Amino acid sequence: METTLNLGILAHIDAGKTSLTERLLFDHGAVPELGSVDAGSTRTDTGELERERGITIRTAVATFALGDDLQVNLVDTPGHPDFIAEVERALSVLDGAVLVLSAVEGVQAQTRVLMRSLRKLRLPTLIFVNKIDRAGARETGLLAEIRARLVPDIVPLSTVKHPGSPGARAVPEPLTRPDVRARVAEALAEHDDALLARLVDGALPAADELGEILAAQTAAGLAHPVLFGSALTGEGIPGLTAAVARFLRPPAADPDRPASGTVFAIERTPGGEKTAYLRLFSGRLRERDRVTFRRREPNGATSAFTGRVTGLERVTPPRPGGRGGGPHSARPAAVRSLDAGGIARLRWVPGIRVGDHLGEPPRPGGQQHFTPPSLETVVRPRQPGRETELHAALTALADEDPLIRTRPAAGGATSVLLYGAVQREVIAARLQRDFGVEAAFEPVTPVYFERPVAKGEALAEMDRQGLHDFWATVGLRVEPTAPGSGVSFIREDEWGVLPRAFHRAIEEAVFRTLEQGLYGWEVTDCRVTVFRARQHAPDSTAADFRHLTPQVLLRALRAAGSRLYEPCQTAEIEIPADTLSAVVGLLAGLGAGISQPVENGTAWSLTAELPTRLVQELTKALPGLTRGEGSLWARPGGDRPVRGRTPLRERFDGDPLDRDAYLRFLADRSLARASG
Repeated sequence: METTLNLGILAHIDAGKTSLTERLLFDHGAVPELGSVDAGSTRTDTGELERERGITIRTAVATFALGDDLQVNLVDTPGHPDFIAEVERALSVLDGAVLVLSAVEGVQAQTRVLMRSLRKLRLPTLIFVNKIDRAGARETGLLAEIRARLVPDIVPLSTVKHPGSPGARAVPEPLTRPDVRARVAEALAEHDDALLARLVDGALPAADELGEILAAQTAAGLAHPVLFGSALTGEGIPGLTAAVARFLRPPAADPDRPASGTVFAIERTPGGEKTAYLRLFSGRLRERDRVTFRRREPNGATSAFTGRVTGLERVTPPRPGGRGGGPHSARPAAVRSLDAGGIARLRWVPGIRVGDHLGEPPRPGGQQHFTPPSLETVVRPRQPGRETELHAALTALADEDPLIRTRPAAGGATSVLLYGAVQREVIAARLQRDFGVEAAFEPVTPVYFERPVAKGEALAEMDRQGLHDFWATVGLRVEPTAPGSGVSFIREDEWGVLPRAFHRAIEEAVFRTLEQGLYGWEVTDCRVTVFRARQHAPDSTAADFRHLTPQVLLRALRAAGSRLYEPCQTAEIEIPADTLSAVVGLLAGLGAGISQPVENGTAWSLTAELPTRLVQELTKALPGLTRGEGSLWARPGGDRPVRGRTPLRERFDGDPLDRDAYLRFLADRSLARASG
């Protein structure tokens, strides 16, 4: 029976990730010739922007057959830090991963970010050291670096002859050799007391048994086999594919459970139709099935929507006897059903988005927490009068990445959340190419957020003086929760107290109001509880509750007290030894938290955490302080309270704490809707 392995290829930018993908597809007959990143002919980087820039921007799926009974769905993910959310989403649908390192550059900051995510998910992971034929390639020193900076539990399964030369060779180290078996057994005994006892007694397991132990520890995320090679020459690739087949085993899928899966990527056809990539974890999905998808918004709100599957497509491996091209090439094929463990392209309703869940969440704990964007920019059309088109286009792009959220800005402009400048450039190019809208972007600014510091309550009742603006009674309690927990909404009143539409109006208004908080910034890490809600039949409407809730919620938040926080970046810096004091002085002046510097030969390494808004200043100043020899890698870090004056953000809700202004806002909006 054929099984399916969903395999991710991950790496720091320029480590050779896409080249490895091309090599695997070519060597297993899925494509007729090797694609080249430099020539823009790769199969997974299909977009014009990806080919032009030579980087992966969106997750792509290709497939090949490994042996007679294993289909590998190869998921190629972005390597640039600006697209880290795309990578995190892909991780949630994988069965295993290959983490690619360069034998020259070694462990990079982004490599460490990726490995932390892989270990957090306990995703079985092989490490492939690429570019052994490049000048400066290392072996022994690189293994030590991997153990010290990336992960200690590695098991090298090959070695390198003549590294750094065109004649570099990856030499397998089979478990049949006693010396290799002893070394591997010693490494595995760190997590296996029974194996340790056997080694103490002098009993070395046989090769097959030790292979099973290594496979089990790899599956549990306790061990990481390491292999060397070159994606460009094909050296070491047979050893890598053998390791994939032996050590990355797909979990058993249960076809009898209800259908459960995750949408992890969105494509658009030339005609604008959405195509969603769905990973099915359990059950079976059939064409024409009526299914329900659940969605959790970045602000914590949840929703569900139902529709009918209009088509399923699988990317299938080439038929036996064909090496790509013609009728034997890997191709999308219409299928009647999708079984658990597989990936298919789903044609369905226009509203489907990345992150939507079919059925119950497929992994314990539901959705993974993705690092939110920490930068914001305001976008305007260069041609006046196209504001509506621009907003619609940005909203469409946000379907592919829900964390890149949009909101109105002054003068008909649109505000967009971003991860970095490269992503901004990509969005600008896509707006022009895909939607025909040329956009102007204002300079990026940091995104702040608000957290309550204590518990606060507020109650607005219909029978109290001055509170007769709405036929509704609403009481809300706000209290802080753990950092990173998001927002939760609880009702203490039973459903039967109010019609469901009134309850929904309160919940929707709560989440919408928390998007602007007291200072215009989003509120997070809190619990909002409805402790009282009453209507006045037959006068009350859902609009009464929708309009009153923001006033009550902001009063409760003001009673609780809150603080604004700013996002930080963690910067890993390597500098010449004689520039340490100057760089530390700069970091101190920027208010950075600095780790103890570590000496590394003639250089020093240190880690600093500083506000995102100051990273660009550090990047500009570092070359001048280090004679151009310093290097810096930045990644999303933690957060810290805002110091000094509280930054305010423009509001678009009429300011519910100012009763007169708020009522004028509601009246003007109602009039505009009636006339429009």
